[in-house]
Amino acid sequence: MRHFDLCVIGTGSGNSIVDERFADWDVAMLDDGVHFGGTCLNVGCIPTKMFVIPADYARAPEEAAPLGVHLGSPRADWPAIRDRIFGRIDAISSGGESYRQFADNVTLYRATGRFVGERTLEVAGEQITADRVVVAAGSRATMPSIPGLADAVAAGRAHTSDTVMRLDRLPASLAIIGSGFIAAEFAHVFAAYGTAVTVLARSGTMLRDLDEDLSRRATRAIEGYTDFRGTFSTQRVELVDGGVRLHGSDDAGRACSVDAEVVLVATGRVPNSDRLDAERGGIAVGPRGFIEVDAHQRTTAENVWALGDVSSPWLLKHVANHEARVVQHNLLHPDDPVESNHHAVPHAVFGHPQIAAVGLTEEQARADGRDITVAVQPYGSVAYGWALEDTDSVCKVIADRQTAEILGAHLIGPQAATLIQPLIQAMATGLDARTMARGQYWIHPALTEVIENALLALDLA
Repeated sequence: MRHFDLCVIGTGSGNSIVDERFADWDVAMLDDGVHFGGTCLNVGCIPTKMFVIPADYARAPEEAAPLGVHLGSPRADWPAIRDRIFGRIDAISSGGESYRQFADNVTLYRATGRFVGERTLEVAGEQITADRVVVAAGSRATMPSIPGLADAVAAGRAHTSDTVMRLDRLPASLAIIGSGFIAAEFAHVFAAYGTAVTVLARSGTMLRDLDEDLSRRATRAIEGYTDFRGTFSTQRVELVDGGVRLHGSDDAGRACSVDAEVVLVATGRVPNSDRLDAERGGIAVGPRGFIEVDAHQRTTAENVWALGDVSSPWLLKHVANHEARVVQHNLLHPDDPVESNHHAVPHAVFGHPQIAAVGLTEEQARADGRDITVAVQPYGSVAYGWALEDTDSVCKVIADRQTAEILGAHLIGPQAATLIQPLIQAMATGLDARTMARGQYWIHPALTEVIENALLALDLA
Protein backbone atom coordinates (compact mmCIF):
# COMPACT_ATOMS: atom_id res chain seq x y z
CA MET A 1 0.00 0.00 0.00
CA ARG A 2 1.58 3.26 -1.12
CA HIS A 3 1.56 6.25 1.23
CA PHE A 4 1.55 9.95 0.29
CA ASP A 5 1.93 13.22 2.13
CA LEU A 6 -1.10 14.63 0.28
CA CYS A 7 -3.83 13.27 -1.94
CA VAL A 8 -5.88 15.68 -4.08
CA ILE A 9 -9.07 14.30 -5.63
CA GLY A 10 -10.02 16.38 -8.67
CA THR A 11 -7.99 18.59 -11.00
CA GLY A 12 -10.20 21.65 -11.34
CA SER A 13 -9.54 24.18 -8.59
CA GLY A 14 -7.89 21.38 -6.62
CA ASN A 15 -5.10 21.31 -9.21
CA SER A 16 -4.07 24.86 -8.27
CA ILE A 17 -3.21 23.87 -4.69
CA VAL A 18 0.00 22.05 -5.48
CA ASP A 19 2.61 24.68 -6.40
CA GLU A 20 6.34 25.08 -5.79
CA ARG A 21 5.79 25.23 -2.03
CA PHE A 22 4.84 21.55 -2.14
CA ALA A 23 8.00 20.51 -3.99
CA ASP A 24 9.15 18.30 -1.12
CA TRP A 25 5.73 16.70 -0.61
CA ASP A 26 4.87 13.33 -2.15
CA VAL A 27 1.50 14.03 -3.80
CA ALA A 28 -1.14 11.77 -5.31
CA MET A 29 -3.52 13.48 -7.72
CA LEU A 30 -6.70 11.74 -8.88
CA ASP A 31 -8.80 12.69 -11.88
CA ASP A 32 -11.37 10.52 -13.66
CA GLY A 33 -12.71 13.11 -16.09
CA VAL A 34 -12.74 12.60 -19.83
CA HIS A 35 -10.52 15.68 -20.03
CA PHE A 36 -7.99 16.73 -17.41
CA GLY A 37 -8.65 19.99 -15.60
CA GLY A 38 -12.19 19.96 -14.26
CA THR A 39 -15.55 21.39 -15.27
CA CYS A 40 -14.74 25.08 -15.80
CA LEU A 41 -11.96 24.52 -18.31
CA ASN A 42 -13.49 21.68 -20.30
CA VAL A 43 -17.29 21.85 -20.20
CA GLY A 44 -18.20 24.91 -18.16
CA CYS A 45 -17.29 28.56 -17.75
CA ILE A 46 -14.56 28.92 -20.36
CA PRO A 47 -15.91 27.10 -23.43
CA THR A 48 -19.46 28.34 -22.87
CA LYS A 49 -18.29 31.96 -22.79
CA MET A 50 -16.21 31.33 -25.90
CA PHE A 51 -19.46 30.27 -27.59
CA VAL A 52 -21.33 33.26 -26.12
CA ILE A 53 -19.03 35.92 -27.59
CA PRO A 54 -19.62 34.86 -31.22
CA ALA A 55 -23.35 34.71 -30.39
CA ASP A 56 -23.16 38.30 -29.15
CA TYR A 57 -21.54 39.31 -32.44
CA ALA A 58 -24.22 37.44 -34.39
CA ARG A 59 -26.83 39.72 -32.81
CA ALA A 60 -25.05 42.84 -34.05
CA PRO A 61 -27.46 43.53 -36.96
CA GLU A 62 -30.53 43.66 -34.72
CA GLU A 63 -28.75 45.87 -32.21
CA ALA A 64 -27.21 48.19 -34.82
CA ALA A 65 -30.40 48.80 -36.84
CA PRO A 66 -32.02 51.20 -34.32
CA LEU A 67 -28.82 53.26 -34.43
CA GLY A 68 -28.99 53.67 -38.20
CA VAL A 69 -26.40 51.03 -39.11
CA HIS A 70 -27.63 48.23 -41.36
CA LEU A 71 -25.52 45.11 -41.43
CA GLY A 72 -25.81 41.97 -43.49
CA SER A 73 -27.33 38.72 -42.32
CA PRO A 74 -24.94 36.88 -39.98
CA ARG A 75 -23.94 33.26 -40.59
CA ALA A 76 -22.40 31.14 -37.88
CA ASP A 77 -19.74 28.67 -39.00
CA TRP A 78 -20.27 26.07 -36.28
CA PRO A 79 -17.26 23.85 -37.06
CA ALA A 80 -14.96 26.89 -37.14
CA ILE A 81 -16.33 28.23 -33.86
CA ARG A 82 -16.18 24.83 -32.17
CA ASP A 83 -12.70 23.97 -33.42
CA ARG A 84 -11.25 27.35 -32.43
CA ILE A 85 -12.58 26.87 -28.91
CA PHE A 86 -11.56 23.28 -28.31
CA GLY A 87 -8.35 23.64 -30.26
CA ARG A 88 -7.24 25.96 -27.47
CA ILE A 89 -8.95 24.27 -24.53
CA ASP A 90 -7.91 20.71 -25.35
CA ALA A 91 -4.30 21.84 -25.69
CA ILE A 92 -4.42 23.49 -22.26
CA SER A 93 -5.98 20.36 -20.77
CA SER A 94 -3.39 18.07 -22.35
CA GLY A 95 -0.56 20.35 -21.32
CA GLY A 96 -1.78 20.43 -17.73
CA GLU A 97 -2.04 16.67 -17.65
CA SER A 98 1.46 16.23 -19.01
CA TYR A 99 2.85 18.72 -16.48
CA ARG A 100 1.41 16.74 -13.58
CA GLN A 101 2.19 13.35 -15.10
CA PHE A 102 5.90 14.11 -15.38
CA ALA A 103 6.29 16.13 -12.17
CA ASP A 104 8.88 14.58 -9.84
CA ASN A 105 6.70 14.80 -6.74
CA VAL A 106 3.26 14.00 -8.22
CA THR A 107 1.74 10.62 -9.03
CA LEU A 108 -1.24 11.14 -11.33
CA TYR A 109 -4.04 8.58 -11.31
CA ARG A 110 -6.48 8.96 -14.19
CA ALA A 111 -9.15 6.93 -12.43
CA THR A 112 -11.93 7.19 -9.87
CA GLY A 113 -10.88 7.04 -6.24
CA ARG A 114 -13.21 5.67 -3.57
CA PHE A 115 -12.70 5.81 0.17
CA VAL A 116 -12.32 2.47 1.91
CA GLY A 117 -11.28 3.97 5.25
CA GLU A 118 -10.00 7.17 6.83
CA ARG A 119 -7.61 8.81 4.36
CA THR A 120 -7.46 5.50 2.52
CA LEU A 121 -8.64 5.16 -1.07
CA GLU A 122 -8.91 2.48 -3.66
CA VAL A 123 -7.88 3.71 -7.10
CA ALA A 124 -6.84 1.91 -10.28
CA GLY A 125 -6.84 -1.47 -8.54
CA GLU A 126 -4.63 -0.47 -5.62
CA GLN A 127 -5.05 1.11 -2.22
CA ILE A 128 -3.31 4.31 -1.26
CA THR A 129 -3.15 6.29 1.97
CA ALA A 130 -2.24 9.88 2.70
CA ASP A 131 -1.54 12.07 5.71
CA ARG A 132 -3.85 14.71 4.25
CA VAL A 133 -6.63 14.53 1.66
CA VAL A 134 -8.30 17.30 -0.31
CA VAL A 135 -11.62 16.42 -1.94
CA ALA A 136 -12.21 18.67 -4.94
CA ALA A 137 -14.18 16.18 -7.04
CA GLY A 138 -16.60 18.69 -8.54
CA SER A 139 -20.09 18.12 -9.88
CA ARG A 140 -21.79 16.67 -12.93
CA ALA A 141 -24.78 17.46 -15.10
CA THR A 142 -28.02 15.84 -14.02
CA MET A 143 -29.94 13.47 -16.27
CA PRO A 144 -33.56 13.13 -15.13
CA SER A 145 -35.36 9.79 -15.28
CA ILE A 146 -37.63 10.57 -18.21
CA PRO A 147 -38.78 7.52 -20.18
CA GLY A 148 -37.03 7.36 -23.53
CA LEU A 149 -34.38 9.93 -22.67
CA ALA A 150 -31.61 7.34 -22.30
CA ASP A 151 -32.40 6.04 -25.79
CA ALA A 152 -32.13 9.58 -27.17
CA VAL A 153 -28.75 10.00 -25.47
CA ALA A 154 -27.54 6.69 -26.92
CA ALA A 155 -28.69 7.83 -30.38
CA GLY A 156 -26.77 11.09 -30.05
CA ARG A 157 -29.94 13.19 -30.07
CA ALA A 158 -29.98 14.22 -26.41
CA HIS A 159 -27.11 15.95 -24.68
CA THR A 160 -26.07 17.77 -21.54
CA SER A 161 -23.78 20.78 -21.41
CA ASP A 162 -20.91 18.27 -21.24
CA THR A 163 -21.43 17.12 -24.83
CA VAL A 164 -23.61 19.62 -26.70
CA MET A 165 -20.70 21.95 -27.46
CA ARG A 166 -18.95 19.24 -29.46
CA LEU A 167 -21.79 18.51 -31.88
CA ASP A 168 -20.68 17.68 -35.42
CA ARG A 169 -22.94 20.33 -36.91
CA LEU A 170 -25.33 23.06 -35.92
CA PRO A 171 -28.82 21.57 -35.43
CA ALA A 172 -31.75 23.12 -37.25
CA SER A 173 -33.83 22.90 -34.07
CA LEU A 174 -33.07 22.43 -30.39
CA ALA A 175 -35.36 21.76 -27.42
CA ILE A 176 -33.93 22.76 -24.03
CA ILE A 177 -35.33 21.10 -20.92
CA GLY A 178 -34.72 23.52 -18.06
CA SER A 179 -34.85 27.21 -17.22
CA GLY A 180 -31.69 27.96 -15.24
CA PHE A 181 -28.26 29.41 -16.03
CA ILE A 182 -27.29 26.68 -18.50
CA ALA A 183 -30.60 26.86 -20.34
CA ALA A 184 -30.42 30.66 -20.62
CA GLU A 185 -26.88 30.71 -21.99
CA PHE A 186 -27.35 27.94 -24.54
CA ALA A 187 -30.70 29.36 -25.67
CA HIS A 188 -28.85 32.58 -26.51
CA VAL A 189 -25.98 30.77 -28.24
CA PHE A 190 -27.98 28.47 -30.48
CA ALA A 191 -30.71 30.99 -31.30
CA ALA A 192 -28.10 33.58 -32.29
CA TYR A 193 -26.39 31.02 -34.53
CA GLY A 194 -29.65 30.38 -36.37
CA THR A 195 -31.11 27.32 -34.63
CA ALA A 196 -34.84 27.30 -33.85
CA VAL A 197 -34.84 26.98 -30.06
CA THR A 198 -37.69 25.81 -27.84
CA VAL A 199 -37.31 26.24 -24.08
CA LEU A 200 -39.34 23.90 -21.87
CA ALA A 201 -39.68 25.39 -18.38
CA ARG A 202 -42.06 23.93 -15.83
CA SER A 203 -41.85 26.87 -13.42
CA GLY A 204 -43.41 29.45 -15.74
CA THR A 205 -40.36 31.74 -15.72
CA MET A 206 -36.67 31.73 -16.54
CA LEU A 207 -34.09 31.84 -13.78
CA ARG A 208 -36.65 31.63 -10.98
CA ASP A 209 -33.97 31.80 -8.27
CA LEU A 210 -33.14 35.37 -9.25
CA ASP A 211 -34.78 38.47 -7.86
CA GLU A 212 -38.38 38.22 -9.12
CA ASP A 213 -38.12 41.46 -11.10
CA LEU A 214 -35.08 40.22 -13.02
CA SER A 215 -36.61 36.79 -13.54
CA ARG A 216 -39.66 38.39 -15.18
CA ARG A 217 -37.47 40.58 -17.37
CA ALA A 218 -35.30 37.61 -18.38
CA THR A 219 -38.41 35.63 -19.29
CA ARG A 220 -39.77 38.43 -21.47
CA ALA A 221 -36.42 38.70 -23.21
CA ILE A 222 -36.09 34.99 -24.00
CA GLU A 223 -39.67 34.91 -25.28
CA GLY A 224 -38.47 37.29 -27.97
CA TYR A 225 -36.05 34.87 -29.61
CA THR A 226 -37.20 31.37 -28.60
CA ASP A 227 -40.42 29.40 -28.46
CA PHE A 228 -40.78 29.59 -24.68
CA ARG A 229 -43.08 26.96 -23.14
CA GLY A 230 -43.33 28.13 -19.56
CA THR A 231 -45.51 25.34 -18.17
CA PHE A 232 -44.30 22.30 -20.10
CA SER A 233 -43.64 19.19 -18.02
CA THR A 234 -41.69 16.61 -20.06
CA GLN A 235 -43.04 13.10 -19.48
CA ARG A 236 -41.64 11.01 -22.32
CA VAL A 237 -39.05 11.27 -25.09
CA GLU A 238 -39.59 9.49 -28.39
CA LEU A 239 -37.13 8.96 -31.22
CA VAL A 240 -38.64 10.02 -34.55
CA ASP A 241 -37.28 10.51 -38.06
CA GLY A 242 -34.88 13.42 -38.00
CA GLY A 243 -34.85 13.93 -34.25
CA VAL A 244 -36.94 13.53 -31.13
CA ARG A 245 -40.47 14.22 -29.95
CA LEU A 246 -40.96 15.34 -26.38
CA HIS A 247 -44.33 14.43 -24.94
CA GLY A 248 -45.60 16.34 -21.94
CA SER A 249 -48.41 18.34 -20.39
CA ASP A 250 -49.02 21.93 -19.40
CA ASP A 251 -50.10 23.22 -16.00
CA ALA A 252 -53.73 22.53 -16.85
CA GLY A 253 -52.96 18.86 -17.56
CA ARG A 254 -53.42 19.18 -21.32
CA ALA A 255 -51.22 16.87 -23.41
CA CYS A 256 -48.74 18.57 -25.71
CA SER A 257 -45.58 17.73 -27.62
CA VAL A 258 -42.50 19.38 -29.11
CA ASP A 259 -40.35 18.13 -31.98
CA ALA A 260 -36.66 18.97 -32.30
CA GLU A 261 -33.56 17.64 -33.99
CA VAL A 262 -31.60 17.68 -30.72
CA VAL A 263 -32.48 17.92 -27.02
CA LEU A 264 -30.35 19.70 -24.45
CA VAL A 265 -31.00 18.57 -20.88
CA ALA A 266 -30.21 21.60 -18.69
CA THR A 267 -31.75 20.61 -15.37
CA GLY A 268 -28.80 21.46 -13.14
CA ARG A 269 -25.77 19.82 -11.59
CA VAL A 270 -25.17 17.53 -8.61
CA PRO A 271 -22.02 17.10 -6.47
CA ASN A 272 -19.89 14.03 -7.12
CA SER A 273 -19.76 12.97 -3.46
CA ASP A 274 -21.77 9.83 -4.25
CA ARG A 275 -18.94 8.56 -6.46
CA LEU A 276 -16.43 8.68 -3.62
CA ASP A 277 -18.00 6.50 -0.91
CA ALA A 278 -17.22 9.50 1.29
CA GLU A 279 -18.98 8.11 4.35
CA ARG A 280 -16.54 5.18 4.45
CA GLY A 281 -13.81 7.74 4.91
CA GLY A 282 -15.60 9.31 7.87
CA ILE A 283 -16.74 12.26 5.73
CA ALA A 284 -20.26 13.52 6.42
CA VAL A 285 -22.44 14.33 3.42
CA GLY A 286 -25.50 16.56 3.69
CA PRO A 287 -29.00 15.74 2.40
CA ARG A 288 -28.38 17.51 -0.92
CA GLY A 289 -25.18 15.56 -1.53
CA PHE A 290 -22.70 18.28 -0.56
CA ILE A 291 -19.79 17.26 1.67
CA GLU A 292 -20.09 19.10 4.97
CA VAL A 293 -17.24 21.49 5.77
CA ASP A 294 -16.49 24.07 8.46
CA ALA A 295 -15.21 27.62 7.97
CA HIS A 296 -11.67 26.27 7.37
CA GLN A 297 -13.00 23.87 4.66
CA ARG A 298 -12.35 20.90 6.98
CA THR A 299 -14.63 17.89 6.69
CA THR A 300 -15.72 15.71 9.60
CA ALA A 301 -12.71 13.45 8.96
CA GLU A 302 -9.38 14.44 10.47
CA ASN A 303 -6.95 16.02 8.00
CA VAL A 304 -9.47 15.91 5.17
CA TRP A 305 -10.61 19.10 3.45
CA ALA A 306 -13.16 19.68 0.70
CA LEU A 307 -13.74 22.55 -1.70
CA GLY A 308 -15.65 23.61 -4.78
CA ASP A 309 -18.77 22.04 -6.23
CA VAL A 310 -18.51 18.86 -4.17
CA SER A 311 -19.04 20.85 -0.97
CA SER A 312 -20.22 24.30 -2.07
CA PRO A 313 -23.88 24.89 -3.02
CA TRP A 314 -22.85 27.97 -5.04
CA LEU A 315 -21.38 25.76 -7.79
CA LEU A 316 -19.24 28.68 -8.96
CA LYS A 317 -15.64 28.62 -10.15
CA HIS A 318 -14.67 31.83 -8.35
CA VAL A 319 -15.94 30.31 -5.10
CA ALA A 320 -13.97 27.12 -5.72
CA ASN A 321 -10.82 29.14 -6.43
CA HIS A 322 -11.23 31.09 -3.19
CA GLU A 323 -11.76 27.90 -1.21
CA ALA A 324 -8.71 26.31 -2.86
CA ARG A 325 -6.55 29.22 -1.66
CA VAL A 326 -7.94 28.75 1.86
CA VAL A 327 -7.20 25.02 1.82
CA GLN A 328 -3.73 25.63 0.38
CA HIS A 329 -2.91 28.04 3.21
CA ASN A 330 -4.27 25.68 5.85
CA LEU A 331 -2.21 22.78 4.49
CA LEU A 332 0.95 24.85 4.60
CA HIS A 333 0.16 26.62 7.89
CA PRO A 334 -1.79 24.18 10.06
CA ASP A 335 -1.11 26.21 13.20
CA ASP A 336 -2.41 29.44 11.66
CA PRO A 337 -5.54 28.47 9.70
CA VAL A 338 -7.71 30.96 7.81
CA GLU A 339 -11.43 30.85 7.12
CA SER A 340 -13.34 31.07 3.87
CA ASN A 341 -15.24 34.28 3.23
CA HIS A 342 -18.60 33.62 1.62
CA HIS A 343 -19.98 37.11 2.08
CA ALA A 344 -21.16 38.88 -1.08
CA VAL A 345 -20.78 35.93 -3.46
CA PRO A 346 -21.75 37.17 -6.94
CA HIS A 347 -22.90 35.29 -10.01
CA ALA A 348 -23.61 36.08 -13.63
CA VAL A 349 -25.58 34.61 -16.51
CA PHE A 350 -24.00 35.25 -19.90
CA GLY A 351 -27.19 35.00 -21.88
CA HIS A 352 -29.10 37.61 -23.85
CA PRO A 353 -29.43 39.87 -22.01
CA GLN A 354 -26.55 39.44 -19.59
CA ILE A 355 -27.49 39.20 -15.90
CA ALA A 356 -25.45 39.64 -12.71
CA ALA A 357 -26.39 39.57 -9.05
CA VAL A 358 -24.90 39.70 -5.58
CA GLY A 359 -26.42 39.55 -2.10
CA LEU A 360 -30.08 39.42 -1.15
CA THR A 361 -33.00 39.60 -3.53
CA GLU A 362 -35.76 42.04 -2.64
CA GLU A 363 -37.94 39.10 -1.59
CA GLN A 364 -35.23 37.69 0.70
CA ALA A 365 -34.55 41.07 2.29
CA ARG A 366 -38.24 41.62 3.04
CA ALA A 367 -38.57 38.07 4.40
CA ASP A 368 -35.69 38.83 6.77
CA GLY A 369 -37.74 41.70 8.18
CA ARG A 370 -35.22 44.34 7.13
CA ASP A 371 -36.28 47.96 6.76
CA ILE A 372 -35.16 48.28 3.15
CA THR A 373 -35.18 50.78 0.35
CA VAL A 374 -35.06 49.68 -3.28
CA ALA A 375 -34.04 51.60 -6.41
CA VAL A 376 -34.51 50.36 -9.96
CA GLN A 377 -32.55 52.50 -12.41
CA PRO A 378 -32.99 52.00 -16.17
CA TYR A 379 -29.87 51.98 -18.33
CA GLY A 380 -31.76 54.37 -20.60
CA SER A 381 -31.80 57.03 -17.88
CA VAL A 382 -28.08 57.78 -18.34
CA ALA A 383 -26.28 59.16 -21.37
CA TYR A 384 -24.57 55.95 -22.42
CA GLY A 385 -27.89 54.16 -22.18
CA TRP A 386 -29.39 56.78 -24.51
CA ALA A 387 -26.57 56.08 -26.95
CA LEU A 388 -27.42 52.38 -26.82
CA GLU A 389 -31.12 53.09 -27.37
CA ASP A 390 -31.63 50.77 -24.41
CA THR A 391 -35.20 50.55 -23.15
CA ASP A 392 -35.14 47.27 -21.23
CA SER A 393 -32.04 47.06 -19.02
CA VAL A 394 -31.95 48.03 -15.34
CA CYS A 395 -29.74 48.21 -12.28
CA LYS A 396 -31.54 47.32 -9.05
CA VAL A 397 -29.99 48.09 -5.66
CA ILE A 398 -31.36 47.06 -2.26
CA ALA A 399 -30.13 48.78 0.89
CA ASP A 400 -30.91 49.06 4.59
CA ARG A 401 -32.89 52.29 4.94
CA GLN A 402 -31.38 53.19 8.32
CA THR A 403 -27.70 52.25 7.88
CA ALA A 404 -27.34 52.61 4.08
CA GLU A 405 -25.72 49.14 4.00
CA ILE A 406 -25.94 47.68 0.50
CA LEU A 407 -27.76 44.36 0.86
CA GLY A 408 -28.06 43.28 -2.76
CA ALA A 409 -27.58 44.34 -6.36
CA HIS A 410 -29.13 42.93 -9.52
CA LEU A 411 -28.42 43.98 -13.09
CA ILE A 412 -29.85 42.88 -16.41
CA GLY A 413 -28.42 44.33 -19.60
CA PRO A 414 -25.19 44.84 -21.55
CA GLN A 415 -22.01 44.16 -19.56
CA ALA A 416 -23.95 43.42 -16.37
CA ALA A 417 -21.23 41.05 -15.14
CA THR A 418 -18.64 43.84 -15.37
CA LEU A 419 -20.83 46.70 -14.16
CA ILE A 420 -21.70 44.93 -10.92
CA GLN A 421 -18.10 44.69 -9.72
CA PRO A 422 -18.01 48.05 -7.85
CA LEU A 423 -21.12 46.98 -5.95
CA ILE A 424 -19.51 43.66 -5.05
CA GLN A 425 -16.46 45.54 -3.79
CA ALA A 426 -18.63 47.89 -1.75
CA MET A 427 -20.46 45.01 -0.10
CA ALA A 428 -17.23 43.11 0.56
CA THR A 429 -15.52 46.09 2.19
CA GLY A 430 -18.52 47.57 4.03
CA LEU A 431 -18.78 50.71 1.91
CA ASP A 432 -22.28 52.14 2.43
CA ALA A 433 -24.52 53.46 -0.33
CA ARG A 434 -24.14 57.16 0.59
CA THR A 435 -20.35 57.02 0.62
CA MET A 436 -20.19 54.98 -2.56
CA ALA A 437 -22.47 57.39 -4.43
CA ARG A 438 -20.68 60.62 -3.51
CA GLY A 439 -17.28 59.52 -2.26
CA GLN A 440 -15.72 59.05 -5.71
CA TYR A 441 -15.90 60.26 -9.29
CA TRP A 442 -18.11 58.45 -11.76
CA ILE A 443 -16.88 58.82 -15.33
CA HIS A 444 -19.33 60.67 -17.56
CA PRO A 445 -20.82 59.47 -19.81
CA ALA A 446 -19.85 55.90 -18.94
CA LEU A 447 -22.49 53.23 -18.36
CA THR A 448 -21.39 53.00 -14.71
CA GLU A 449 -23.46 56.13 -14.10
CA VAL A 450 -26.47 53.83 -13.91
CA ILE A 451 -25.01 52.48 -10.64
CA GLU A 452 -24.38 55.98 -9.32
CA ASN A 453 -27.94 57.03 -10.09
CA ALA A 454 -29.39 53.89 -8.53
CA LEU A 455 -27.49 54.61 -5.31
CA LEU A 456 -28.69 58.23 -5.31
CA ALA A 457 -32.29 57.08 -5.86
CA LEU A 458 -32.35 55.05 -2.65
CA ASP A 459 -34.71 56.50 -0.06
CA LEU A 460 -32.32 56.47 2.89
CA ALA A 461 -33.19 57.74 6.37
